[in-house]
Amino acid sequence: MSHPPIYVEIKIHSAMDELWRLTQTPELHEQWDLRFTGIEYLPRPDESEPQRFLYTTRIGFGLKIYGEGESVGTHNKSSGERTSALKFGSNDPKSLIREGSGYWQYVPTAEGIKFLTWYDYRTRFGSLGQLFDPLIFRPLLGWATAWSFDRLRLWLAKGIAPEVALRQSLIYLTARLSLSFIWIYQGLVPKLLFKDTGELEIVRGSGLFTGYAALVLSGLGLAEIVFGVLFLLLWRQSSLFIWNIILLVLLTMGALIGQPGIFVAPFNPITLNVAMFGLSLIGLWSAKDLPSAANCWRKPSR
Repeated sequence: MSHPPIYVEIKIHSAMDELWRLTQTPELHEQWDLRFTGIEYLPRPDESEPQRFLYTTRIGFGLKIYGEGESVGTHNKSSGERTSALKFGSNDPKSLIREGSGYWQYVPTAEGIKFLTWYDYRTRFGSLGQLFDPLIFRPLLGWATAWSFDRLRLWLAKGIAPEVALRQSLIYLTARLSLSFIWIYQGLVPKLLFKDTGELEIVRGSGLFTGYAALVLSGLGLAEIVFGVLFLLLWRQSSLFIWNIILLVLLTMGALIGQPGIFVAPFNPITLNVAMFGLSLIGLWSAKDLPSAANCWRKPSR
């Protein structure tokens, strides 16, 4: 375990017992935690023994990873602070994680409950696993933990069910990726790579850039590519959807002035821009109260 362990912390406005219930009840835990698709407690004849459990995680293409673990003890302080320690591991040959351990801590504060986790693990697959873990798997697992913690916060603080938060996030993701692709494609293909497909005639038809139409078209293409990239980089900036609507209106007016005849052609600027306008509204409407890993601390806050 030579790599930095995973640490995630978040403040949640909730009663302690309710937070404990949603995190310690398997059928509730699996609803908000992106890392698991199934958690099952095994029978425990003696309450003094650790609580053993089985877990599954879907990895796509109909494949699942199976693992097991045990909650090795809980500790309640007079201050109301609670701690749950656990061990986990997997004999599944598809699992990068061989074995690990960690804990959950619930700390009452004036601002709510500070809910945090710390865990680490050993990998399989030798040198390949040791290389893949810090480059891809560990950052992804840390992000999934933080995103899940914020989804739990929204469930407790605002009553947004985990499945609703996931569906809303997927809608937002689809809107942003679609708009990003369209802008990058429109800037690269018809404006930079294949200028003879009609875009050049639109610029020339405006009569504003006589002699510089090709240069202006290249500049517009680069600007559209940059704007498309911004949809990927500025992921949480919902104001981009508003700017997108403004740009669509301006570009539609420009095309109408430059070459009005294209508005009666199949798949013309009106049909494309209306679709992009709709995606912008969908992005705006779905941007509120989305889970975000950025709402968590990845190092102890204090």
